[in-house]
Amino acid sequence: MPHLKVTPFDTSSIDLTLSKSDLVNFRAISLTSTDEIVGVNYGGEEFLLQIKPTPKDTLVKYDKVTRPLKVNLLKSALDIVSKEWNLEVLSSNISISNTKAALSSEYFKKIEDFENMTYPKEKLSVEVGFGSGKHLLYQAAQNPDTLFIGLEIHTPSAQQVLKQIELQNIENIWVVNYDARLFLEMLPSNACEQIFVHFPVPWDKKPHRRVISPSFLDESMRVLRKGGRLELRTDSDNYYWYALETFFGPTVPKTQVEIRKNEALEVTSKYEARWLRQEKDIYDVYVKCQKNSQKRELDINFNFNAVKYTEDLENSLSKEPMVFDGYFVHFERIYKSGSDTLLIKCAFGSFNRPEHKYILINCESCRYFVSPPVKTLVNYEAHQKLMELLSNEGTVNV
Repeated sequence: MPHLKVTPFDTSSIDLTLSKSDLVNFRAISLTSTDEIVGVNYGGEEFLLQIKPTPKDTLVKYDKVTRPLKVNLLKSALDIVSKEWNLEVLSSNISISNTKAALSSEYFKKIEDFENMTYPKEKLSVEVGFGSGKHLLYQAAQNPDTLFIGLEIHTPSAQQVLKQIELQNIENIWVVNYDARLFLEMLPSNACEQIFVHFPVPWDKKPHRRVISPSFLDESMRVLRKGGRLELRTDSDNYYWYALETFFGPTVPKTQVEIRKNEALEVTSKYEARWLRQEKDIYDVYVKCQKNSQKRELDINFNFNAVKYTEDLENSLSKEPMVFDGYFVHFERIYKSGSDTLLIKCAFGSFNRPEHKYILINCESCRYFVSPPVKTLVNYEAHQKLMELLSNEGTVNV
């Protein structure tokens, strides 16, 4: 991803350019390391750039949590700050591509778009982790009456599929660069025909990171219409048996499951072709939704209301993860700007699928930087605890 390596420089000089800069809004210094961070507003998007000094050079790079998906936007911002700060660039990878940015496509959707979404098709299907996109593109071409939402956290894969959507003139795919485990909670009940989970990462050493889980099954059954189905396809024996244990678990009241082995599909990904050449077994597990679910209305507000910076707040916040009933909060890193502004990097929410956000708090206001969390119940519980902790009102049980 875009970055600059530059000759070490006096970062306090950035403050002298702030009043004249149309790009950089603030500079904040880590309280526990030599790292710094700057807040950027460029091209209609807010994001952060990190400054990481070493004895030989200084790295100026994007921040993973807030990065915009338009890579050229990042490259252009880095180019501008290098000029504003008069940096001596030793190496970089910020040459601007002349091709149209794939993620500027109308078929790319942000997670926030789904809070009050109107869908252009009556039928809706979801594919989790579409990879190369061959199956997603094929399904969309074969079913023009269905809107396919493809979820992929690997940004280059999302970019490639967006290019293919335009090249193949397909109009019934939306691409979302987001974690499927959180995304499903944004969909209305009884909305989906199918949910495809093809060849998910097995995560044998970190099973808590698997897409398939009891909570994912619950959400899948909620968003599927009666008769719709969740389709798992895997070459992993471990994942196959784990999925069966999940689908027939003690908390699942009623399940209709169909199992197939080495079933040929109409379209084959390059990875599946590799498994077939190696004569690996491939398992299909279909879980059929048995009933329609009740409509769910989430009245969730992520405002911090009257929360403001108070003197010495940075020293009152726990440095260790705090575990509560069903969720956690962890203030991972704290940056300070001036005497009364903090930028707090934190993780919170579900243990299996945490939210990662920055909170910008000063003596006048407090907000998530850049955007609020996904509107899930567990995130809302964590948000309420964050309000207490930042107001020095929370009781902490670590």
